[in-house]
Amino acid sequence: MHRLLARVLSPAQAPSARRIAAGLAFTLASSCLAASATTAATPADTRSGRHPGANAWFTSWASSQQSLAPTPLRDQSVRMITHLSQGGDALRIRVQNTFGETPLTVDAATVGHSSGTGAATEGRPRPVTFDGRREVVVPAGGEVWSDTTVLKTEAQDDVAVSLSVSGTVIPGRHDSAFRTNYLTAAGSGDHTGDTTGAAFTETTGSTYLVSAVDVHNPRLRGSLVAYGSSVVDGSGSTNCGRDCSRPGANLRWTDVLARRITAELPPERRFAVVNAGIGGTTSAGTCPGIGESVRGLDAAARLERDVLSLHGVTGVLYYYGTNDLAAGCDAAGILASYREVFQRLRAAGIKVYVTPITPRPGYTDQNNRDRHTVGTFVSKWNGCGGTCDGVLPFDQVLKDPVEPNSIYPPYDTGDGVHANIAGQQALADIISLPMLTASGRRWHEGR
Repeated sequence: MHRLLARVLSPAQAPSARRIAAGLAFTLASSCLAASATTAATPADTRSGRHPGANAWFTSWASSQQSLAPTPLRDQSVRMITHLSQGGDALRIRVQNTFGETPLTVDAATVGHSSGTGAATEGRPRPVTFDGRREVVVPAGGEVWSDTTVLKTEAQDDVAVSLSVSGTVIPGRHDSAFRTNYLTAAGSGDHTGDTTGAAFTETTGSTYLVSAVDVHNPRLRGSLVAYGSSVVDGSGSTNCGRDCSRPGANLRWTDVLARRITAELPPERRFAVVNAGIGGTTSAGTCPGIGESVRGLDAAARLERDVLSLHGVTGVLYYYGTNDLAAGCDAAGILASYREVFQRLRAAGIKVYVTPITPRPGYTDQNNRDRHTVGTFVSKWNGCGGTCDGVLPFDQVLKDPVEPNSIYPPYDTGDGVHANIAGQQALADIISLPMLTASGRRWHEGR
């Protein structure tokens, strides 16, 4: 078993203890990283005495695990397509077994550029190792980070992460990938090195096992993590109108923000953008109407594994609240959760940017009073200003000027809650890049 990187997590919550930082052993030769380097990941928390991204590693893509898949894997391979917000000269991956009840054995893993056509790759995928070995056992409730793999990538590249799973195990997953991912047939064994997609005959709309990809890029200033529920996760981002859908086009507001950063900022001022949304979740864990499928996935419970355990994190874009109101939480419960989460982020040296609660047709009069109280806290400098660093005015972008409890019709998917592709673009466009660049100043100036 991967002796340096494996750790055990509670099935529903992240642990309070940090991983022990292991040494990063890689050398530079002719501007290339040695492929055999071992990378024990350092959490984003600056209390370790190290700056975020001090080794120039930044999480560039993530997908928060939330449940177990409905069917087990049986001696077969999976190929997950990950869309990088920024690239680098090497990468490493995180494999999670957070909700698993039995150990997960990965007997081979690879990474390679996705061709953009099904499960095929451009060129032969590169082998991935864990503490120098191809095989790794991830304990129930645990996770591992891989060693460094030399693979040059650019912003917006798609990288195919392939894992061969031996034995029978029910994999953890992120339910909605908003794209197609691929599996071979049960019993087919290791196809992680395949360049064609011929063996990957099964598909899924979820993301299995792999939950983060880091890139090595000394020019980046940090990683920004979008943290929240379904509008962060991507609900609505494939909707281009009536009877129109664009899955796999990477049109979430976080994707658009990442492209803005690449287009509008010079390389030495750019950030990676990571999506840590889970649909249906709440900020507070105490709302009486929380659904069983998302219980234990509130903002505080998963903060460690989905934000603080990522790398080079300098800012969080916090988008929670509408599900809290729908699940019966009042302003006091929501604000208690906000304060706890924001204080933990600030203690880790991470800046916090918050959106006021966005419109929803089902709000009662009391919901609207609670929403107003939370919005006032977020916007007042003598309120959230003590723990927040800026406001994302998503509520103003989405509200219908005629019906303030509804979404502006050109941005509405039709359910009154989620933004369509046009709305996702509008959300990304309202974000101030100068505000966000301030989040990386401390680390950048301290290098």
